Amino acid sequence: MSWVGSRVKRVEDPALLKGEGRFVDDIHLPGMLLAAVVRSPFAHARIAGIDASAALAIPGVHAVVTHADLPEAFRQPLPLLVPNPAIRYPVMQHVLAKDAVHFVGEAIALVLADDRYIAEDGVDLVVVDYEPLPAASDFRKAAAAGAPAAHAGRADNIAAEFAVGYGEADQAFARAAHIFKEELFQHRGAAHPMECRAMLAHQDTLTGTLTIWANTQAPHQLRDVYCRMTGAADDRVRVIAPNTGGGFGSKVQTYPEHIATAAAALLTKLPVKYIEDRREHFLSTHQERDQLWTVEIAVDGDGKVLGVRGSLMHDSGAYLPWGVITPFISATTMPGPYVIPAYRMKVTCVFTNKVATTPVRGAGRPQAAFAMERLMDRVARELGLDPAEVRRRNYVPADRMPYAVGLTFRDGSPVVYDSGDYPACQQLALDRAGYDGFRAEQASVRAEGRYLGIGIGSYIEGTGLGPFEGATVQVTPGGQILARVGSSDQGQGHRTMFAQIVADRLGVGPDKVTVTVGDSGGVAYGIGTFASRVAVNAGSSAHVAAGKVREKAIKIASHLLEAAEEDLDLGDGRVFVKGVPAVGKTLGEIAAFANGMPGFSMPAGITVGLEDTSYFTPQRSTYANGCHVAVVEVDVETGGVKILRYVTAHDCGTIINTMMVEGQVAGGVVHGIGNALFEWMRYDDDGQPLTVNFGEYLLPLATETPCIEQAHMQTPTPLNPLGVKGAGEGGTIPAAAAIAGAIDDALRPFGVKITQVPVTPEYLLDLIHKKS
Repeated sequence: MSWVGSRVKRVEDPALLKGEGRFVDDIHLPGMLLAAVVRSPFAHARIAGIDASAALAIPGVHAVVTHADLPEAFRQPLPLLVPNPAIRYPVMQHVLAKDAVHFVGEAIALVLADDRYIAEDGVDLVVVDYEPLPAASDFRKAAAAGAPAAHAGRADNIAAEFAVGYGEADQAFARAAHIFKEELFQHRGAAHPMECRAMLAHQDTLTGTLTIWANTQAPHQLRDVYCRMTGAADDRVRVIAPNTGGGFGSKVQTYPEHIATAAAALLTKLPVKYIEDRREHFLSTHQERDQLWTVEIAVDGDGKVLGVRGSLMHDSGAYLPWGVITPFISATTMPGPYVIPAYRMKVTCVFTNKVATTPVRGAGRPQAAFAMERLMDRVARELGLDPAEVRRRNYVPADRMPYAVGLTFRDGSPVVYDSGDYPACQQLALDRAGYDGFRAEQASVRAEGRYLGIGIGSYIEGTGLGPFEGATVQVTPGGQILARVGSSDQGQGHRTMFAQIVADRLGVGPDKVTVTVGDSGGVAYGIGTFASRVAVNAGSSAHVAAGKVREKAIKIASHLLEAAEEDLDLGDGRVFVKGVPAVGKTLGEIAAFANGMPGFSMPAGITVGLEDTSYFTPQRSTYANGCHVAVVEVDVETGGVKILRYVTAHDCGTIINTMMVEGQVAGGVVHGIGNALFEWMRYDDDGQPLTVNFGEYLLPLATETPCIEQAHMQTPTPLNPLGVKGAGEGGTIPAAAAIAGAIDDALRPFGVKITQVPVTPEYLLDLIHKKS
């Protein structure tokens, strides 16, 4: 049987369900110190001095590390990992604040103690002399001339400006029958995985090797940043990502705390562990958004799109750890699954005195989908057309695949939709949701004073971004099949997926394959787990490497059995003669031969070891797509929104494990519900965060989450050997758009139009009352 496509149970789950997982905080080393961080209470201030004497007097406090205490190599800012010529001021954060702080929660010093309680007491006694400065809080005001500078000495707060587009947008608008304009605001939110950031650093005194255990989504990137800053050889630094309780993009970046913890371990010659608490996560872990879209759509008399143009303003926060990736993805994703003959978008990135914004699940695409889908709903409303029909008239048809959009993506490659059937995907979702019969139900309950609505959200997602990911597949003389992959797992089920892929190629069950992930010592080079890229890149690498091991096993068996390669087959862990399965060699026996015998030469054409390391390098992104349908009920007295039904249709190419894909889509939808209705990171005019616990910052609970009904299409991509596309973010991308459209539809009698998310009860009641 083929294991790819099977609903194989996750091999990760038994240990996790029994409490036997191994997270960073489960690792304890002799002599280990615990770190707590002194963080800025001001959004913007100069540091006039630091007095740590009282903290150092506490029994059990071993050291207080400030910028001045760091070794010289650690006193530089972190490197900008994704440069872009549009960036005017490439401002990066120091490992520990040098002479100023630029957001509430910025790290100033580490207190190292015997336990976390003592370290926290030490934090309270570190005296920092601050000279408060005016703060840039609201990015819309910060972009204006004369606004307080987020970084003292800068002429303005414009971090970057650029434009993307194609075609003649102004000409398209000049000949349009209808032009509609929207201003759309999308607020800040955070990732909030179950496990906050965690790291432990230790240098072996015998070998000099530094090992960092971190719940990172990118072990190789963390290693490489450390080596770039210090000049260390990469074989002297090992980063291991053990079990990780979620990431959602927030753990991709290398943070100052990673490097500060490593520096502290070098200074003290002891292991140092830092575990972020939830309040620190609210303050200091990267977030995503705010964004303000001012956009116009031009259509003909039948609702066919002629052009889209507008501007996007993006709050970058205080620093640019990931460059301008998020707004760039937003701007290049805006056309969505539609044929748009002309497009132009101007993007302005603004510094503010808030924590930096970097990609969170969806990475700018949910914002783009919200903007585009709001425009499509506006066209339907103004022209008296069904929202599904407007989309149907504008989808890229299947017979135009591959479809060149006309834009250039973040990796420099052209935006080309490689495969998919967007109209069919929408129809699949509509049929599953009972779309054609909804209007009768809506009219019936409206007569009872209830307000139901239905909304649609369509999207595309560039997945499988390069440059590469690697995998090593090895068979040992004992017959064990080992697969080592550098990318890390934050709950996706990578060990299960890679076992299925390798098992398929080597003719064994997945239970016979032992997979190691998230270790920079296992595979020399790697990029990381983000952007729905691992199944495409690392999965293809595992597929290719296992295929080469298969070919080599048959070649060696041909020599041992004195049989032609075409007369051999592989199955159940053995290479055997076709039709005579008893005549053969086990993979272990073949591996033992490949490992050589002392004093004997290897046969001609046979190389050492039954293993292969492969790096798959995609030529460009492959595009997943989908359509979501939401049915909601709005309480016009309270502004409450209840999701009654939620249907997804999703095309991620070849599905490796349907059960795991469904889990990814369902989790993504819940994340999207949070974006649509609940999550809002609020700040006051001085840059002080106002929502720093889960009583103030709301997440969707089980009581707010409907049963998510899923349908799948499988249109294999020709761009990789597995035919797979990414699946980790598609559940999130169109969710806010579909829910906003459903709320609009429910409140059509009031003339309500949703132009921001999250849609809070206060916001909704205000709209209803204004219209009433």
